[in-house]
Amino acid sequence: MKIKNMKKALALLFVGSGLVFHWSCSDVFDQPSGLVENTTAAEEISEGQDLTAFLNGNGVLMQAFYWDVEPRFDWWDLIADKTDEWAAAGIDRIWLPPVSKGQSGGFSMGYDPSDYYDLGEYFQHGTTETRFGSREELDNLISKAHENNIEVIADIVMGHNSGGGPEFNPYRGKDTFTLFNEMNGNASGMFNRSFEDYHPNSIHNNDEEALFFEEQDLCHLQDNVQNWLWKFDNSVAKYYKNTVGFDGWRFDYVKSFSPEFVAAWVDEVGGWSVGEFFDGNANLVRDWVSSAEINAFDFPCLFQMRDAFERNDLTILQNGDMLWKTNPNESVTFVANHDTDREPVIAEEYKLYAYAYILTHPGYPTIFYLDYENEEFKEKLNQLILINRTIASGEVEVLYADGDEYIAARKGNADNPGLVLYINRNGLELNREVTTHWSNEDLHDYIGGITTSLSTDANGVVSLKAPANGYAVWSVK
Repeated sequence: MKIKNMKKALALLFVGSGLVFHWSCSDVFDQPSGLVENTTAAEEISEGQDLTAFLNGNGVLMQAFYWDVEPRFDWWDLIADKTDEWAAAGIDRIWLPPVSKGQSGGFSMGYDPSDYYDLGEYFQHGTTETRFGSREELDNLISKAHENNIEVIADIVMGHNSGGGPEFNPYRGKDTFTLFNEMNGNASGMFNRSFEDYHPNSIHNNDEEALFFEEQDLCHLQDNVQNWLWKFDNSVAKYYKNTVGFDGWRFDYVKSFSPEFVAAWVDEVGGWSVGEFFDGNANLVRDWVSSAEINAFDFPCLFQMRDAFERNDLTILQNGDMLWKTNPNESVTFVANHDTDREPVIAEEYKLYAYAYILTHPGYPTIFYLDYENEEFKEKLNQLILINRTIASGEVEVLYADGDEYIAARKGNADNPGLVLYINRNGLELNREVTTHWSNEDLHDYIGGITTSLSTDANGVVSLKAPANGYAVWSVK
C-alpha cells in the first residue's frame, strides 16, 4: 500500500488472525538502513554516482570550540589532532575562540580580553597558559591547519576589555578598572590603555550599545586605540596576521561599535571576515553588511528555521526573510554556536533538518563543534558537507512547501546536475509530485533514506519520496 500526501500519523489495524498491529510515528531522523516501506524484493537498490566529480569550490566553516571547553589547557592540541579528519571532510576554515589572556585567566573563554598580546606566554590573572593552552601549542595548531589547507579565523573582541587596574576616572568621578599596563592586566606592555581610551572621554560619552563591561567600553575614535588595534606595524591586527599566522577574522558583538571600524581593520590587513550582528531583523543585518563591507552570520535564517521546525510550518523556510536570500555571498549560515547552544535556539531534535537546509542552500555554512562530534550526527553531517561541496549549486527554486513538507531545488548548471531537497516532518514516508529541472533522468537519494531510484518524465515531473521524520537529497543517478 503506497501512502501519498498523508498529514497525520495513522494507525493501521489488521484483525485477520486475532493480531493487532499499530503503525506509529518513527523516531526523528531514524532513517531506514535497509529497504524502505513498500519496496519489494524485485525492486533494484539504487546506487548513485561519485559526487566528487562535481566539486564546486564550496567550503564549510568549523566553529572549533564550545562554551567552557574541556580539557582546560589542552584544547589547542586536541583541535590540532582533528585537522586531518576535518580537511578530509571538506572543512576549509576553522574559527577559534579569542586566543588572548582574559581576566578569568585559566577559566576564561577569551571574551573578557585583558592583554591582546598574551597568547599563553605571560603569567598574569593566575596562569601562564590560556584556557586553551600555550603559545607554542597555538602555533602548532595553526601550522597543522595550514598543512591541511585550512584557514584559521581569529575571534576578535574589540569592543570591550576587562582585567585592568583601578585608577581615578574624572569622567565618571570614581575609580574604574581602566588602567592597563605591565603591572595591571597587560604584562606584554603592548597597547597600554587608560580611562581616555574608554567611554566617556574627552571626545564623546559613548558610541553604540555597551551591554558588557560598560566602564571598559573601548572608544575607537581615540588614536591610541586605532593605532594599536589595526594601524601600527605591530598592531593587534598585523601581529595576529603576520606573526601568529591567522588568515581572517570573526568580529565579536559588533553592535557595540560602528561598522566603520570593522571596515577600517579589514581594509588595513585583509583576510576573510564575518561579524556577529546578533539580530533576527534581516534588514538591519543587511544594513550592517553594507556599512562594514564584510560577511555576517545569518541570524535571521537561524530564527526562521527555529520557528519553522518548532511550529511545524515549513512554509516559513520559503517565505521567511533571511540574509542569504538577498546577500548569498555575504551570508554565513549556522545552526548553533557557543552562545546559542547553551540555551539552544534550535532544539537537538530539529538540528539535522536545519543542517540539511543550510548545507543545500546558498550561503557559507558553519558546523558547530559539538554537533559534529555527536556520533549520532557525524556521518550524516559528512554526507551533507559532501553534497554542499558538489551538487549544491545553481539557482534556488522552492517546488513545494506546507506545514510538514519542504521541497526545494538547486538547479545546477551545464556541468553540475544540482539537487532537490525534500524535508518531511511527517511521521510517515511521503510522496509529492513536483516538476524538476531534469528531463528523463533516473534519480538517486544521496542521503540514503530512500533506497530505490525514481525517474522523471520528459517534462521533469516525478513523484519524489522522503522518509518519515527525515529528509532526502535527490540528484541524477
